[in-house]
Amino acid sequence: MKVLLQFVRILVGVLFIFSGLVKANDPLGLSYKMQEFFEIWGWHGLNDWTLLSSVLMNAFEIIAGFALLVGWRIRMFSWLLLLLIIFFTYLTGYTYFTGKPKNCGCFGDCLPITSQTSFLKDVVLLILLAYIFYYRNKITPLFRSGLNTSLMLLVTILSFGMQWYALRYGPFVDCLPYRKGNNIAEKMKMPANAIQDSMDIYFVYEKQGKKVEFTADKFPADFNDSLYTYVDRVDKVVKEGSNNVPPITGFALTTADGVDSTGYVLQDKYAVLLFAEARTAAAKDWAADFKKVYELARQKNIPVYIATSSYTELKQQLTEQGLQNIPLFNFDNTAFRTAARTNPALYVLNEGTIVNKWSGKRMEQAVSVLEPLAALPVPVVVPIVPDTLNTSTDSLPPVQP
Repeated sequence: MKVLLQFVRILVGVLFIFSGLVKANDPLGLSYKMQEFFEIWGWHGLNDWTLLSSVLMNAFEIIAGFALLVGWRIRMFSWLLLLLIIFFTYLTGYTYFTGKPKNCGCFGDCLPITSQTSFLKDVVLLILLAYIFYYRNKITPLFRSGLNTSLMLLVTILSFGMQWYALRYGPFVDCLPYRKGNNIAEKMKMPANAIQDSMDIYFVYEKQGKKVEFTADKFPADFNDSLYTYVDRVDKVVKEGSNNVPPITGFALTTADGVDSTGYVLQDKYAVLLFAEARTAAAKDWAADFKKVYELARQKNIPVYIATSSYTELKQQLTEQGLQNIPLFNFDNTAFRTAARTNPALYVLNEGTIVNKWSGKRMEQAVSVLEPLAALPVPVVVPIVPDTLNTSTDSLPPVQP
């Protein structure tokens, strides 16, 4: 029994550490997943607390998993882990049985798993943790008290420190579809192996005060216009497809007048694209570094654009910082969350391919990428839809001759 207990303890501890580390790589990802649950349950007031909750939960998984490995305060952590896995099992079970949301995000974007796999994994962990809880008094500390405490302090610092780094500079490992080297236009296409949903058309009729449904090939034998009154036609999914959603959805750059300029931006030989929001950071916090990139790009005739989901507010901030002549596009907030895990985030594109990207704290590094590039020909400006931050040339991107 002792060998089995040690094996189970190590297995569960490693799983919690791994789960915590994967999500700590991108704490914003778990924060957004929490908001999905809150939206479904109507708990909108908790959305402002999701990032803090995400950081604390990720840190706790790492800390608790390590505490299980070294046997540090095992009575307390056996209780906490058992309660946590009960909560997780409820969430994954809810997702599996209701289909809302599509997955629970248990291992973040780096290791997506189905809702069924997530639920079964948590059921197994619940059994293993119940076993550990029952025999918790037989688990002894791996090291002496002082060393165990020092190790736990170090793990605590690291678990919070890596999340601070990820929030400030971006994930250590980029598992999102906007990673370096990906072509945005290609990722907006349906996967080659996509299987579409199978649909059936159902007709809704009223018969003697009751609604009945049937498909075109299964009309009732007594069907006639005097007995049945048409109500509606409904398309229903009879068999769900798979892999039928493009990796990138919602990527659309539109002017204030609603003109879609996405194609113009993605066809440029080179382009600098800044994703920025006004609601969480003022432009003055990153304007100085961005101006260096902007001036170098302008010298090389490389177009520069800004995408935001807070158009009016950012427009005002850019004007205050002397950046009013840069084309500014509306961008969907949900797509923004995936494209930019920091605010702001800077991309250098080559015909829609992401050459590199940086957080706002490191955008000056774009200079080293732009400097070796040869200057592009002076573009022919075709003023299609004037949309300036002041009065002149903030329009659709210039069309190359």
